[in-house]
Amino acid sequence: MFKNFISKIQKHQKVAVFSHVRPDGDCLGSQVALSLWLQKNGIDTTAFNEDSIPQNMEWLLNFFPIIKPAKNHLTDFDAFVVVDGNALHRFGETAEYLSELGKPIYMIDHHPDPDNIFEEFVSEVSASSTCELVHKLYSEHDPDQIDEHAAKAMYLGLVTDTGSFQFDSVKPGTLSAGADLLKRGGFTPNVITEKIYSSRPLKQLKLLSMALETIELHVDGQISTITITEEMFEQTGTSNEDTEGFVQYPLSIEGVKACVLFREDGDRVKLSLRSQSNIDVNKWARRFNGGGHKKAAGAWHAGPVKKAMEEVISVGQEQL
Repeated sequence: MFKNFISKIQKHQKVAVFSHVRPDGDCLGSQVALSLWLQKNGIDTTAFNEDSIPQNMEWLLNFFPIIKPAKNHLTDFDAFVVVDGNALHRFGETAEYLSELGKPIYMIDHHPDPDNIFEEFVSEVSASSTCELVHKLYSEHDPDQIDEHAAKAMYLGLVTDTGSFQFDSVKPGTLSAGADLLKRGGFTPNVITEKIYSSRPLKQLKLLSMALETIELHVDGQISTITITEEMFEQTGTSNEDTEGFVQYPLSIEGVKACVLFREDGDRVKLSLRSQSNIDVNKWARRFNGGGHKKAAGAWHAGPVKKAMEEVISVGQEQL
């Protein structure tokens, strides 16, 4: 799977690795693990992300620094790699400039329909996470290069992108990868899960409490919604990153086949869609300039929230 990628990327001396905006555990874990792999193999590596790192994942920065990019940084690199996304706009305004530099761009990702701009890419939609793919990179090249830091970074992505190994994207290979990372990294699962899920600030729980009050059921209880407004952020002193995992609450309601989280974001509304049925939220999200996976996707609506909810639910019920 990675033969061509390894052959080509090792010809470069200085490489930049980008993870997508609004970073999550999989994009950051795969970015750090890949950066460590590049570094171990003699390549001068820098990791970039345009947004701030979520507080409960800042520990990753002790393994490899992630900094914000600027256009004047980019001309110094021989090549670029993007992880956990397959279109440059997912990586922010600075990353969109990469295609103008005339230098090779590589990609490792598990989302469908990649852009046709990459020198070499590894794209496997059936993979549970990009971190599972980076684990395959290590395994194909030299699994003994997986040290504690790389193992913990990749395990983070496995846990967060699979709902702690609950989603149907989890295959025997996913669990084998997780077991290998625990063994080679010399740690137990709670070391990672406690950092992610057991260190929530009180203000985040207050935000969750307010959001839970907004849950509604639609289409005879088959679709649920949850809403987060800018006023809620102001009242609780929270931000977008504090909403991580909120979308799972309306999805957990008995009889619900799919759900949508609506979050006010400036002059538009961010949509997070999840499914636990045959409803394909990737198709649903594409109707609103978004996309993702069959069971998890994201999109945007011009707003306001009330209009967004009416239009989004109307499209969603077409699959019922």
